[in-house]
Amino acid sequence: MSDASPVIVWFRRDLRLADNPALSEALASGEPVLPVYVFDEEGEGDSPDGAASKWWLHHSLASLDESLKGLGSRLVLLRGSSKSALVELCREMGARAVFWNRRYEPAVVERDTEIKKSLVDCGVQARSFNGSLMQSPLSVANKSGTPFKVFTPFWKHIQNLSTRTPLAKPDALTTPKSLPKGESLESFELLPRLSWADGFNEEWIPGEKGAEKALSLFAKGGAAKYAKDRDTPSVRGVSRLSPHLHFGEISPNQIWHALDRKKHEPYLRQIAWREFAHHLLFHFKDTPSEPLRPEFAAFPWTRNPGWLKAWQTGQTGYPIVDAGMRELWQTGWMHNRVRMIASSFLVKHLLQPWQDGAAWFWDTLVDADLANNTMGWQWVAGCGADAAPYFRIFNPITQGERFDGDGTYTRRWMPELARLPNKYLFKPWEAPAALLEKAGVDLGGNYPMPIVDHGKARKAALDAYAEMRDAR
Repeated sequence: MSDASPVIVWFRRDLRLADNPALSEALASGEPVLPVYVFDEEGEGDSPDGAASKWWLHHSLASLDESLKGLGSRLVLLRGSSKSALVELCREMGARAVFWNRRYEPAVVERDTEIKKSLVDCGVQARSFNGSLMQSPLSVANKSGTPFKVFTPFWKHIQNLSTRTPLAKPDALTTPKSLPKGESLESFELLPRLSWADGFNEEWIPGEKGAEKALSLFAKGGAAKYAKDRDTPSVRGVSRLSPHLHFGEISPNQIWHALDRKKHEPYLRQIAWREFAHHLLFHFKDTPSEPLRPEFAAFPWTRNPGWLKAWQTGQTGYPIVDAGMRELWQTGWMHNRVRMIASSFLVKHLLQPWQDGAAWFWDTLVDADLANNTMGWQWVAGCGADAAPYFRIFNPITQGERFDGDGTYTRRWMPELARLPNKYLFKPWEAPAALLEKAGVDLGGNYPMPIVDHGKARKAALDAYAEMRDAR
């Protein structure tokens, strides 16, 4: 412990000790380090976390605190406006500096600029670092000096840029002689009061140790088979690192340097897609609510609360869609291929606004990253950068048959259909009555009839797209 003026390290979406530039610079200063997290119930300059993310945040903060205690320190938890909390803490502790890792969401950038000014006005040094992306959006541009809107040239460009070698985890921290009491983690009330999140505990290990374990497991097996297995939801063919990346329990640099560029290019492209999503959000600030392609502002969406509710609860009558929505509800996550199918169904079969789908994912995903969530929904809706054409409409029957051919995934999440043979699993309404009875399936009873007909819904979607084009 030390009587010297401390350097405050403000943790946010960087809940790790390894490869943490702000923490590393604070240690290099030679001054005592005060680790702080500020819980802002209104959100850190953007939308407040959804319920699933709050569950993860609780456990991630507990994990970080445990790791810091192992270094002779602890995480000080504060509540309220980040600006007010940090300014007051600097006064209380006589801190000479506050270091943090940047976030690049536009609203957060604006808020951080205000905080930096307030700290400097108080005579406090305020420094920020890039700890969340391989490349800052400020430093990446196309040949004309403008932001990229297409992934392929973006991917080619960033492959030629150098990336920081991951920073080592510290062995110890020198702490101030006395630490502020702060708040208790329980007082934040991040955990849901219902049993809804019970399934999360079976699926996830939040925190830096959980992230390291997930990366190690993927690097030893799944990474080599990623290109082959990533679209099969019944096998563990993906890394499941997305929530760890979202909360900064691991950095993209750590993943990039842990995997062989040639062997694992298909997966590393996904890390680049994450970079691309943040690049887009940084440069196109309104995309969380407005389409990047302005003509889609006139798209004739047809709001139907009943259909939206059926989609949210996995009651559309299309088994692969419903399986995905139930996986999401029970685990806080959904396989990426199924995300595309379920998302496409909402915006194209049901003609519900993509913003409504994005809002539901924001509340229920443990990896509810604003940049990724926005890019993904705009991609599916055909209104974003490098988006799938709107007229590309997934058939939920053939998608199920193609990517879950033996029905393992669908039967896991749809037990009421488990006894149906594969021939009818993705279209139970075509099964003979006797077979349905034998399988215990009561259409309109324990499982709904399709809320829309695929062929008619496809035509309605194309008609809506034509109406939008004609209105230009």
